[in-house]
Amino acid sequence: MTTTLKRMSALVFASAMSLAVVSLAMVSSRAMANGEIGDHVNNLHAHISEYTEEVHWLESKFGSVVDAYAAKDKSLKTDALIEYWEEVEFHSAIETQFVPIYASIWQGIYGVKMAIDGGKSLSEVRKEQENLNHALWQALGAVKLAAQYQKKGLVDVVKTTEKEPTTGPEVIDDIKTRLDRVVAKYAEQLHEVATTLVHDTYLQRFEGVEGDLIAKDAALVEDLEKDFNVTLPQAISKNKGVDSVRAVVETMQTKLDRARALLVEAEKSRKDVF
Repeated sequence: MTTTLKRMSALVFASAMSLAVVSLAMVSSRAMANGEIGDHVNNLHAHISEYTEEVHWLESKFGSVVDAYAAKDKSLKTDALIEYWEEVEFHSAIETQFVPIYASIWQGIYGVKMAIDGGKSLSEVRKEQENLNHALWQALGAVKLAAQYQKKGLVDVVKTTEKEPTTGPEVIDDIKTRLDRVVAKYAEQLHEVATTLVHDTYLQRFEGVEGDLIAKDAALVEDLEKDFNVTLPQAISKNKGVDSVRAVVETMQTKLDRARALLVEAEKSRKDVF
């Protein structure tokens, strides 16, 4: 795929992402980056050219690793793929703005890394490389859209410390954001971190709203309890791949949307009473 085609693909994807970015605008203030993040994440539009340059650089660097594999370079170290990605500011820009694509980039990086480490054919490695490059351009499209919404004041300032809602519908928003991060951590091959995040989210967030939800839909609460404590941890431990874990999370988030609607009803009922 040529660079021009990749750009066109990113633009098409970006158009389709408009509604998704409206949603992320409501939750991005709760996003947490790995380690320290720079002020650039709260001034995206001023850094788009830098992010674009970094995506080109990453595409070139990732390509050089694959080229070295093709040349049977014995000095090749696939950890360089991760080092390149963590070196750029674009890393935290996409992580704080759209976690699902951030996870896809990690999935792509490990797709290339594992294909090379596993001695796969060059054509298979090139296919993984193409998937990774596609994810990079998708991410740039998402950041560009986020920059537009940020300029309009529709995206909250990114915090370096987590907000910790304990009651009401906002808890569900926070839980959904955390579950997106579970997928991202799994994609980073940080399986223990992902599992711990699942358990902490259940204990520190979901348990706080269980009482209100049980009164409205006990079966839904029971279903989500199983997801948090069995289904999702098993999907992580069985290591069936990012898509498998993401599928569990997406199913849980649909149920959480129902839970949020019930909490909104509960809050409204309390206000009507008083």
